[in-house]
Amino acid sequence: LGTASVQSSEILSRMLKREKIVHNVLNAKYHMQEAEIVARAGLKGAVTVATNMAGRGTDIKLGEGVREAGGLFVIATERHQSRRIDRQLRGRCSRQGDPGMSVFYVSFEDDLMVKFGAAERMTRMMERFGLEEGQELEHKWLNKSVENAQKKVEQRNYLGRKHILEYDDVMNNQRAVVYGYRNRIIQTEDPHSMVLDIIEEQIPTKAEEFFNPDSGDLDYDAFLEWVNIHFPVGLSPEAAEFETRDIEGNLDFIIERVKAAYNFKCAHEDPDVLENLERYIILKNIDEAWIEHLYEMDGLRESIGNYRYAQKDPLVEYKLKAYEIFTGLMDGIRNSALETLFSLTTQRPEDYQNIMRNMPQNLSSNTDILSDFAGSDGLAAASAHAAANPQAPAQPQITLPIKREEPKVGRNDPCPCGSGKKYKKCCGKISAGV
Repeated sequence: LGTASVQSSEILSRMLKREKIVHNVLNAKYHMQEAEIVARAGLKGAVTVATNMAGRGTDIKLGEGVREAGGLFVIATERHQSRRIDRQLRGRCSRQGDPGMSVFYVSFEDDLMVKFGAAERMTRMMERFGLEEGQELEHKWLNKSVENAQKKVEQRNYLGRKHILEYDDVMNNQRAVVYGYRNRIIQTEDPHSMVLDIIEEQIPTKAEEFFNPDSGDLDYDAFLEWVNIHFPVGLSPEAAEFETRDIEGNLDFIIERVKAAYNFKCAHEDPDVLENLERYIILKNIDEAWIEHLYEMDGLRESIGNYRYAQKDPLVEYKLKAYEIFTGLMDGIRNSALETLFSLTTQRPEDYQNIMRNMPQNLSSNTDILSDFAGSDGLAAASAHAAANPQAPAQPQITLPIKREEPKVGRNDPCPCGSGKKYKKCCGKISAGV
């Protein structure tokens, strides 16, 4: 006897007990005895009540005299929402060439017929023809009605799974980016270069927040205030360098200045500890931010359905909101990693304070030193400068204009070497020490 749920199997079991019919119940509650129940299910006179999940795919051996009596007889008390499950139940008989037969009983009061079938129309038809309640009916129209109801359920379930998969694809794409970035941090042999890459990515990204939407110009006062708060560079918008360059050139100058400051700091750190420290800080920020991001995305998923009331597609809005949140995630990872790396040190606090006081703070004073720091041998140049000037007093701030012999090459301009690549991907990458 096949049922669609554990509850239905227990109801049917109580009905058989009232009729004093000996039987076994095969459902999720008696999984320890499942093998023994299946082994006895093929014996002559055995009655087994089973759910759609229990014992399927098992070859039920027929006992003595069962083959001559017609084999295993399968009775289904209702049709399932999926035709596939009906076929599995029907397939429990007549296995391996054994004889058998199956019968399915359907009530117009079953959930399948009420929700997706023509139960009301069939009921009115029975009343019009004067048929009694509980009378057995057999007709191909009834079979067709049940099959159509199952097709509607299968189509609804398919669309539901497809819709869920479209939401999951958004998180899968974000997960691939974050885990790929995390794996690169773990596998790299030079985490210091990745820190410099983070500086090069973070500063232009942050600068976009300080653009004036009306004029399209960069608010240098507010932007440099943010730079000076997060990095010990002491930049000023009144400096001559910001008057002789365009916005892209100024951003390049700020990037190189921050790189120089970081190289200067790293020159006074323990080199054996620095590599592990950089890798650990970045990974820690990724992991913490990713955990919070998952909670935020869960909240977005739960509330995104409200956009239907605004006549908007929730899936489209989910993708847009998810992109904004993910952009903030990556920006937060870079920003918090740089803040931590600039604030942590392997030195004693008093020694670190002396180191930071000796760091060049003016844009154009110590220009030769800063250009060495930002170059391919920046860390080595900073180490040499630190050894030669262990307690150098702070230099007076003298602003001098920068004189260039050749025109400035933008980061996105074609490389002058003629390779056809962008400058930042060719010679600019080499000169930046990446």
